[in-house]
Amino acid sequence: MSTANDISAADNDAAAELPALIPLEVLFGNPTRTQARIAPTGEYLSWLAPSDDGVLNVWVQPADGSGKPRQITEDKVRGIRFHGWSQDGKRVLYLQDRGGDENWHLYAVDVADGKTRDLTPFEGVRAENLITDPGHPGEVLVGLNKRDPSVFDMYRIDLASGEVELDTENPGDVLGWLTDADFRIRAAEAKDPETGDDIVRVRDGEDAGWRELIRFPFGENGGAYGFDKSGDTLFVTSSLGSDTTRLLALDAKTGEVQRELAKDPKSDVAGVIVHPTEHRIQAVEFDYLKPEWTLLDKGLEPDFAYLRGVARGEIMLADRTLADDRWIVAFQPDDGPTSYYLYRRGDGSTERSAELLFVTRPELADYPLTNMRPVEINARDGLTLPGYLTLPSTVEGSKPAEPLPMVLLVHGGPWARDHWGYDAQAQWLANRGYAVLQVNFRGSTGFGKAFLNAGNKEWGIGAMQHDLTDATRWAIEQGIADSERVCIMGGSYGGYATLAGLAFTPDLYACGVDIVGPSHIKTLFESIPPYWAPAKKELVLRVGDVENDPALNQRISPLYHVDNIDDPLMVLQGANDPRVKIAESDQIVEAMRAKDLPVTYIVFPDEGHGFARPENRLDAFARIERFLAEHLGGRVEAEQTIEGSTAEVR
Repeated sequence: MSTANDISAADNDAAAELPALIPLEVLFGNPTRTQARIAPTGEYLSWLAPSDDGVLNVWVQPADGSGKPRQITEDKVRGIRFHGWSQDGKRVLYLQDRGGDENWHLYAVDVADGKTRDLTPFEGVRAENLITDPGHPGEVLVGLNKRDPSVFDMYRIDLASGEVELDTENPGDVLGWLTDADFRIRAAEAKDPETGDDIVRVRDGEDAGWRELIRFPFGENGGAYGFDKSGDTLFVTSSLGSDTTRLLALDAKTGEVQRELAKDPKSDVAGVIVHPTEHRIQAVEFDYLKPEWTLLDKGLEPDFAYLRGVARGEIMLADRTLADDRWIVAFQPDDGPTSYYLYRRGDGSTERSAELLFVTRPELADYPLTNMRPVEINARDGLTLPGYLTLPSTVEGSKPAEPLPMVLLVHGGPWARDHWGYDAQAQWLANRGYAVLQVNFRGSTGFGKAFLNAGNKEWGIGAMQHDLTDATRWAIEQGIADSERVCIMGGSYGGYATLAGLAFTPDLYACGVDIVGPSHIKTLFESIPPYWAPAKKELVLRVGDVENDPALNQRISPLYHVDNIDDPLMVLQGANDPRVKIAESDQIVEAMRAKDLPVTYIVFPDEGHGFARPENRLDAFARIERFLAEHLGGRVEAEQTIEGSTAEVR
């Protein structure tokens, strides 16, 4: 097969018409800036941007534009990926782990003097469920599995002194906590270890006993969003009595439904906007093929009407001041990078205005990007599969003049989903000449309980994998994909689906790329992180009891079907992955090599479940690109040494 580096003279005219190659650095390197935030007091803006040594750090600047931006964190290795503000606007809060182990520590940086404090300085302990409150600006609540690695108790931390005090102890089955308007923990989301049911519990005060308010039997979907200002009403999502989740207001004492706030026949509740101080839900997002906002607070209608004229793409309210006079708004189109604006709402005496703060990757403007097209595909049993098709920018219309090589890009989870919008991997592959198909197979979340439950116990040889097969065959029948040049690729569950695709439908694919995917489901279950223990029953109900059913485990674990794999495979793995341990990749590679089957194995010793360091990310995608070009015939960027990558070929 020819590649971009092997073009004959006869192909020169055609090659000259191809769009410019988008450099991997532009697609997968550090953004110029990202994740804009505003201090609750409105005094400062903040964002993530690379330091002089190319590592993402937090930068701040006065919101009035005075003064120069200044870097206030000093991460030297992995880069900071999540940050926000304390409610008094004096400190930036951020999370960081070590080498991808996902034992997140919570840090606070004083904006005035730049001093950094590790608020959770406990070895091997993970911080999650961070809660702040405007009425208690000097403290935070955070979940720590300090007492017991399998559960998270809630601790109250004084931001000035760093004092850590136990607030609420986990009885053993709670996965998340919620506070009321007085910053007291008043609700808990638990998982019944015997049935897999989801339970919402409440209490009337810190000294009162817990009681079950609502239960979602396994197979139903639901959860809590928070209390209203009075504490008498709890907002929840619930599929009880419907297929998709509805947004409901419940009486916090009786659990009775007070009113239904919003619903959509095709989409679960995808997100909400909550007023920063009044504890009321203002808007609800639904997302079937594309995200749409339903405004419950009519006072937001002028804001959204104005914002729709500011920029293209999905509107995302990223942050807002406590006074609610200024918002950080992000716009995300499908064919370009995210743009962040500072939106001033106006107050009667001043006009509304939107000031562009930055575009995350402005250099993308120099390259041809393409659209992500929503599609609906019928599976063999008639179930409709929502998905997305991305074609090279040179393709006019809904399909190419001739079938293209295609990459079936499978999402992880599997209890997650693909979304419409800018997708760096889809743009990269389309730019290299591939059709890219992303399908929400049954078991994906967001499309109602029937769609989710249709994936129960359907891994590997079941309907979840059949959906991927049917989507691929649909693309071939539609003239989109060349039947001889289809690759299956994905991370986590997508990596498992890659192995299953090569093992169970070897004639369908020309190659596969498995990124941190499990190969043996029993060993996956046996090695899950301790804090997954409360949800273990649901995992068994969704997948099957592979630990006690050897026949089932052998049927769905690709490791037992290596003999069927006759297509080239690339495996990429982070050595410190806490979810899919490196043994999952080691064993499939070892089994393939024992049978002299074609496999390329790349390990990153300083990464976990995915590749956080940009040097490693660039190296990984460069290797994948060359692998795809070799087996599908797409284009490649000229090979170069990527300084700082820790990739090991094993």
